Amino acid sequence: MSNVFFVVAIVCAMWGIVSSFMIVSFLSKRGYDINWLFLRIMILKYIHEYHGITTKENGKPGPWFYSYITSMILALIFVAAGMALT
Repeated sequence: MSNVFFVVAIVCAMWGIVSSFMIVSFLSKRGYDINWLFLRIMILKYIHEYHGITTKENGKPGPWFYSYITSMILALIFVAAGMALT
């Protein structure tokens, strides 16, 4: 049963990676300079920038912000559940 939780956690983490690349793509199209070498370190800064830009444009954060946050929280929950059942 714990393997199911771990698989779902991996799927959620992969969706978080997709969301982060969509955020970086959005920023790149807006002319924001992306540091590809340190992307894993800088991703939280880029997510913050995406949040700020989309909030200024639409009055609320963009959908990829919520997608990233939700997927990472769910991945954490499923990993904890899988570890609890081990």
